[in-house]
Amino acid sequence: MPTAPQADTTSSAALALLSAAAVRQRAHEMLGFGLADALPHFHIDLTRLPATADFVASIIKTNYPDLKVPLHSRWRHFRFGSHDAWLELAGRKPWKDAAAKARAAFDLAIVSVLLDAGAGERWKYRDTATGTVAGRSEGLALASLRMFESGLFSSDPTDPLRVDAARLVSLTGQHLARGFGANSDNPLPTLDGRAALLARLGRALLDQPNVFAQRDAARPGGLFDVLAKQKTTPAAAILEALLIHLGSIWTGRLTLNDVPLGDTWRHRSIRRTDETNGLVPLHKLSQWLAYSLIEPLRDAGVTVTDIDGLTGLAEYRNGGLFIDSGVVVPHDPDTISRPWPVDGEPIVEWRALTVALLDRIAPLVIERLGMPPGSMPLGSVLEGGTWAAGRAIAKQKRPDGRPPLTIVSDGTVF
Repeated sequence: MPTAPQADTTSSAALALLSAAAVRQRAHEMLGFGLADALPHFHIDLTRLPATADFVASIIKTNYPDLKVPLHSRWRHFRFGSHDAWLELAGRKPWKDAAAKARAAFDLAIVSVLLDAGAGERWKYRDTATGTVAGRSEGLALASLRMFESGLFSSDPTDPLRVDAARLVSLTGQHLARGFGANSDNPLPTLDGRAALLARLGRALLDQPNVFAQRDAARPGGLFDVLAKQKTTPAAAILEALLIHLGSIWTGRLTLNDVPLGDTWRHRSIRRTDETNGLVPLHKLSQWLAYSLIEPLRDAGVTVTDIDGLTGLAEYRNGGLFIDSGVVVPHDPDTISRPWPVDGEPIVEWRALTVALLDRIAPLVIERLGMPPGSMPLGSVLEGGTWAAGRAIAKQKRPDGRPPLTIVSDGTVF
């Protein structure tokens, strides 16, 4: 039958987009067009990159004077001053073994990352245990950990520190509002959308018991058992597992031969002769989650190799750094002043340029820190780093610290 090979070819092309390698390849292709001043929305001023690297290196020296910079992951957001909320919580439970602790860590990281859909300017989380008051990603992280600690995500009252698929499908926006301390005086947007995302996660887990229920009832932590079968795994394989097994949780996204493409969008400059023509994969949230699963795997004795197989993250702090420092310059000043949907071509272009420029700036930053080439993984340069520098320069440029571009997002990308 002539249609079967075509379908197989299309599926293979779709699956090829579900990788960090595809993100990096097409991002650098976008940068090549930018350097040739052949992009529709931005041009690139590489003469500003050395000064930007100086700024990032200065931020790293301030934040991590010993230059021992961890990976940019969700675990950083559970630390407040002298308190590491996850270590304190995990330290109070007598775990059966390292694998049990790792499954719980996977549970928490996956749900916490998916709940990080932006907090708006007004919302704050007030933590009664520590007296901490935090907004943005840090507040969302701490609130999600407290919900996890309380057993909100568990179906077993005797085992609160877990996330069960059966429980996820029954959660509502009201459950999350209570957990986040959100109300009319402390508004948090898209609570119903966050609950719907967790419900879709629950259904995806239930639909794949061979992946998520190998040792237990279906739970996000079941992915640990898949990844830990080999005592050594490349970081990019973590991302591919997330994209393949959790792709169905995203709605309204592109698909190819029924394969969900996740954080993949269209841009006219990226040309191919197959069905992936014009497609730009970025996978920001999934890559951040992949970075966040490295530490639980390592703690359980799994060796994670080739951390730099993952890419930098195409999000508004890293991307904002390059616009605010003058490396990425819009052709039309109105690009900065108007709001854009997440699939708007200028946003796709900017995000792809961000990935490629992070590869360019990382070795310059490492050099300025006086460290040997390749001695700091890209994930640590992000943490130390470009993400923190993007937040700092945004605050310098705009009192409210907002990014230079305005994105109308449903909270599933940024």
